[in-house]
Amino acid sequence: MRLLPTTIAAIIAASAISMPAAQANDQLAANICNYVQADDKNRLRKKLKENRVKLRNIYTGISCNGDSILRLAMNSGANSVGTFVAKRLSVSDLQAAEGDGQTISQWAEANGHGASEIAAAIKERTGG
Repeated sequence: MRLLPTTIAAIIAASAISMPAAQANDQLAANICNYVQADDKNRLRKKLKENRVKLRNIYTGISCNGDSILRLAMNSGANSVGTFVAKRLSVSDLQAAEGDGQTISQWAEANGHGASEIAAAIKERTGG
């Protein structure tokens, strides 16, 4: 008979704990997008370190206004942050097709960013 109240209490406690974590993840993603857009590499590095996350582990899960972090960096002219991100990602992440079916290199060429510092850093990492 005491099992039911204990189970209900455990479910309520678990849901209360998981909600702030989701809000924290949303806030982290928003901060990352803001730092990328502002080309603030130092604050980006600090935020990642504070939250004990690696960029390569969260890159695919973050979307900034529908764009990946690298696409946002190229559109914003954030060369410092963009090259930092490109150097931190795995080659497979850099060569993977994104939501529209294009890799970051293909997208950069198609949108006039093929000569940017970020595109050069990506090509250097991927060997292309």
